[in-house]
Amino acid sequence: MSDEEMERIVFRPLVYSGRGFYALVVLLSGLTLLGVYAYITQLSQGLIVTGMNDEVIWGIYITNFVFFIGISHAGTLISAILRLTKAEWRRPITRMAEAITVFALIVGGSMILIDMGRPDRIQNVIFFGRMQSAILWDFLSIATYLTGSFIYLYLPLIPDLARLRDKLKNVSRFKMWIYRKFSLNWKDTPEQKRRLELGIGIMAVLIVPIAVSVHTVVSWIFGMTTRAGWHSTIFGPYFVVGAIFSGIASVIIAMAILRKAYGLEKFLKPKHFKYLGLMLLTLNIAYLYFTLSEYLTTGYSGPEAEALLLEQIFGGSYATYFWIFAVFGIIIPAFILAIPKTRTIGGIVVASVMVNLGMWIKRFIITVPSLAVPQVGLEWGMYSPTWVEWAITLGAFSAFSLLFLLFSKFFPLISIWEVKEAPATSDEVSE
Repeated sequence: MSDEEMERIVFRPLVYSGRGFYALVVLLSGLTLLGVYAYITQLSQGLIVTGMNDEVIWGIYITNFVFFIGISHAGTLISAILRLTKAEWRRPITRMAEAITVFALIVGGSMILIDMGRPDRIQNVIFFGRMQSAILWDFLSIATYLTGSFIYLYLPLIPDLARLRDKLKNVSRFKMWIYRKFSLNWKDTPEQKRRLELGIGIMAVLIVPIAVSVHTVVSWIFGMTTRAGWHSTIFGPYFVVGAIFSGIASVIIAMAILRKAYGLEKFLKPKHFKYLGLMLLTLNIAYLYFTLSEYLTTGYSGPEAEALLLEQIFGGSYATYFWIFAVFGIIIPAFILAIPKTRTIGGIVVASVMVNLGMWIKRFIITVPSLAVPQVGLEWGMYSPTWVEWAITLGAFSAFSLLFLLFSKFFPLISIWEVKEAPATSDEVSE
């Protein structure tokens, strides 16, 4: 593919916007504003407008928090590990994965503030936090992760911003200001390339342990309590594997949508879906192993509270949620991804959607039932999300989609300079 054709395909979404784009922006903005209205209602009336109570103190806000922090592993771990292992096929997908990371962290981090009845008291964590608290560890790790992810997204953008600065003419002054300002006077000299590659390499090495530590710390918030279902040493790796699992699924879904919407078939080829599908299958098997290990060891020799919890999860009030997760989120996707005839682009995308739905439900199963287990007495805690919680959740997913959509209209989704500099022997480039 010539440079001119490559630029024409990648730059086109930045210059032209059809009616569908504006309609989608209006829809997503409206749903986001609905979530804002619901949050204003919650702020004015208090958490009484939610389904949370003295027993079940966490609900779908924390479910959303763990889910979004999970899919944030899409960019850092997928992109960074593939970059470090010199997997050349990853070049067209890295930017989409890295953007997912940043936007997922922004939305996921906001869930903590939304879950607080007094969000103004977040300053107490900053000024009076205690190092013994896993909450402080979580705050510091997410802040570090978000900062590192911004840098990791920005550095590979610099050469493409310079290309946009020099070659795009019919764009708004605001866009051109962004391209000029943030291209940092890039001249594509050998010394600039050397420094950029060094910076990206350093960030790729750093971002992997940071990303692993983030979801490990998130798991410790649960695992360092003595509640039934949470007090487990397996939660650290269990959460990390689940995060990469849902992160890969998110990248596949984003690739499929953008490939169709922006005509990126020459960049996002069937092989990219196949490779990511095989990675998803590997993580599927690993997550199934951790799930079996968690429930088997707990059910075999756990205390009475653990037994009560498993009864409710497998055959009681939460059984519907669990079996939807197990069948539609784990088992069926595994078969779709394992059978060559169904391991097509469409099949892989369907499996990815099922995985993410199942993983959201799994985060709900982790969060709510353990809080509902009776601590004193025999009555189970009750939790039913209200319209406020559902509206905020819908707004959160809409805001995530809106951020990604707007990003696609300001910055190229394909890293042109990386694709262009791929080795000539790479089958992904030569096809």
